Amino acid sequence: MPAYQLTVNGRARTVDVDADTPLLWVLRDTLGLTGTKFGCGQGLCGACTVHVDGRAQKSCQTTLKEAAGHKIVTVEGLSKDGSHPVQKAWVAEDVAQCGYCQPGMIMSAAALLHRKPHPTDGDIDEVFADHVCRCGSYPRIRKAVKRAAGGAK
Repeated sequence: MPAYQLTVNGRARTVDVDADTPLLWVLRDTLGLTGTKFGCGQGLCGACTVHVDGRAQKSCQTTLKEAAGHKIVTVEGLSKDGSHPVQKAWVAEDVAQCGYCQPGMIMSAAALLHRKPHPTDGDIDEVFADHVCRCGSYPRIRKAVKRAAGGAK
C-alpha cells in the first residue's frame, strides 16, 4: 500500500492508509483531527464538511486517493484561536445548541463567504440545503452568516 501526501491545515502529512478510505476517517482516526464529525456517512447531513482546495466538500464521500495532493482545511485549521469571522459570528449569534453539526456548518459558511463575500438569503439557503441541524438553528445560522459577511452588527 503506497503512502499518500496531504496538506492538512497548512501542514504536510504522509499517511499510509488504504486509498479508498474516506477522508473523514483519515482525518479523525489517522491524524487525530476530531473536529470533523461523522453524521450519516452518505453525504446527506454535512457534519463532515471540510475544505478541499478552498471548496466545501463532504469528507465522508471523498476518498484518500481523491484528496491526496490537495490542500485540506478542517474546522481546527480555520483559525488557531477562534478568530475567523464565521467562528466569531457563530458565538455572537449563539448558533450552536448541541453543536454536533456545527463544524460542518461553519466550514460551509466560510467557503460560501470566500466565494461570495455578500451572499443573498437564497445563496445561504442553497449552501445549507444539504446540511441537517436537528436542533433547528437555521435562523441563527443565517444571521451568523450575514454577521460574518458584515451584514449584521
